[in-house]
Amino acid sequence: MRILTIDTSAAASATILDFDPRDSVRTAEVVANFATTETRSHAEVLAPGVKSLFTDPVTEGPALDAIVVGTGPGPFTGLRSGIAMARTLSFTWGIPLYGMMSLDALAHQVFDAPAYRSGRAVGPLATRDFVVATDARRKEIYWAKYSPGAHLLDGPHVGPANEIFAADVFGAGAGLYAEVLTGNRCTVFELFAQTQPTALELGRAAARKITAAGSLEAAGLLDSTPLYLRESDAKVPGPRKRALP
Repeated sequence: MRILTIDTSAAASATILDFDPRDSVRTAEVVANFATTETRSHAEVLAPGVKSLFTDPVTEGPALDAIVVGTGPGPFTGLRSGIAMARTLSFTWGIPLYGMMSLDALAHQVFDAPAYRSGRAVGPLATRDFVVATDARRKEIYWAKYSPGAHLLDGPHVGPANEIFAADVFGAGAGLYAEVLTGNRCTVFELFAQTQPTALELGRAAARKITAAGSLEAAGLLDSTPLYLRESDAKVPGPRKRALP
């Protein structure tokens, strides 16, 4: 199975992955990957980035089995760019489109990470419920709570970091507000203190869900509805006031 994943909840990124949904042991193969650290020019860099993944988009695009797009949460403009691109390609190529919460990408990275003692891996890093958090700007974070197996328990939410207490917290949101979180008896992991969701990790998480379910249809993926969690700053203007009585 070959899928294209796109995520613009933080930086712009896109990946093509190959995997066998009947083989839970084989790791998904990265066919091509594009990512940028730029978080404010998604519309400009995403289209050429996606194009660079294909030798011939006209023939290789329609050969995909699915497109999976990160649905956020994320800032309105950036998130909309990725979802619009995914919807356009799905329609043009006639490829099924699925959505997946972008925070799941971070959760599965935590699930995969080992804990080390004296330089040796001694087991999984996540041994209890944990929180993943990304930068929501405006002195807030997007966050969600997961089980040690990376199953969503609560969220997503947007709000100040001081709303989280006594938890293991991973992701760039944790790195930004480490002092606040540690003051609330949270543990912030330096290894993940700069980590943002990417299409590559979103694709690996999607492949894991599809393989566990045995098929795309049974994987419980979302539709492509964006998780903005905030209203747009743009407002429809009200009626003009009359200048004359």
